[in-house]
Amino acid sequence: MMGYYIIGGAVFLLSMFVSNKLKSKFKEYSQIHLRNGMSGAEIAQKMLDDNGITDVKVISVKGQLTDHYNPSNKTVNLSEVVYSERNAAAAAVAAHEVGHAIQHATAYSWIGMRSKLVPVVSIASKYSQYVIMGGLALAAATALGNTVLLIGIIMYAAGTLFAFVTLPVEYDASNRALAWLENENMLTQQEHAGAKDALKWAARTYLVAAIGSLATLLYFISIFLRRR
Repeated sequence: MMGYYIIGGAVFLLSMFVSNKLKSKFKEYSQIHLRNGMSGAEIAQKMLDDNGITDVKVISVKGQLTDHYNPSNKTVNLSEVVYSERNAAAAAVAAHEVGHAIQHATAYSWIGMRSKLVPVVSIASKYSQYVIMGGLALAAATALGNTVLLIGIIMYAAGTLFAFVTLPVEYDASNRALAWLENENMLTQQEHAGAKDALKWAARTYLVAAIGSLATLLYFISIFLRRR
């Protein structure tokens, strides 16, 4: 299992680096105050209005980097600093989350696929590693262990698939956000550059997660193949 811990450690360190970089970028771009004076909530509402979306509410939630779009109750949830602040970082996050609302309203295929995977992944990701570890323990004593191991790997693969399906969803939401901010002349050149860089680092957190999940999946598969 040494390989598992090496992969996990490497992914953890890379995730920490990207996460810290993201936080520093948001702190940096939070200092770039918008010339138009609009808050994150106002930007989100205008983007919704400009896209003809009238059934989605913009609300404030507690926490840092807790921003998300909830398709079940059609709400754009913005963390307190994004909701009320008037800077490039807030503009980027607010527009990005509205990008998800637009995806939902226009039946964007990738977000539809991700939504369908949620029920499966919510169970598979929670128990897959326990099943895999159980399979490895049983494999030493009985052939049933390999079957259990394979089931665990399939469950883990569902989580990996979800991680990769998430990538086009996140990148597309950022592209929609940046395109709208530019086309509507919402930001100055400096503000737009800050918003773009902030969203770039936010997307990299999902990329690292997907790569880490794939590396771990391949490791488990290699163990299974060696034990056959």
